[in-house]
Amino acid sequence: MEPSQIGTARTLLRDLVATLAYRAAKVLRDAPPEFGGMAFGLSTRKPVLIVAHMADLMEWGHRLAHGEYSWKAGGGHDWDTEVARFLDGLSALDRALASDQSLSGPVENPVEKMIQGPLADALTHVGQLAMLRGMAGMPIQPESYARADIVVGRVGLEQTPPRAPFDGDASVR
Repeated sequence: MEPSQIGTARTLLRDLVATLAYRAAKVLRDAPPEFGGMAFGLSTRKPVLIVAHMADLMEWGHRLAHGEYSWKAGGGHDWDTEVARFLDGLSALDRALASDQSLSGPVENPVEKMIQGPLADALTHVGQLAMLRGMAGMPIQPESYARADIVVGRVGLEQTPPRAPFDGDASVR
């Protein structure tokens, strides 16, 4: 990538990280203590294991930003620990993207790899957690994410309250 493209890619990646943080915070905040360990069937991961996987994804993304392509599964069964590990990984990834360190190295196309791998996968898992919260009787309120106040660099649980929440299902006429 040309230097000007790297700057644009960093900006887009940081916006994607902020979007992930906003959406993840919505499903992770105020989850009742029992939610993490709830079972929804033999072929469905418990929510805490989904969050642990999301934490692994952020660590992988951070390694990709440093030019290293290696996957390491970790984590455990404690909700608070895994949420903190996910947020720490998200923050580390954002700091790496905000720095002027090179996004090159032995990994070919690291920007594309971050989007295709850890970031898209984590967004999928946020959706899974949202569905599981609804199934558990703990739904999150829908909103227009295109109107959300998503701020680059804000990667914790504390996010701006929804600007355009709504009741029901936006896809139902």
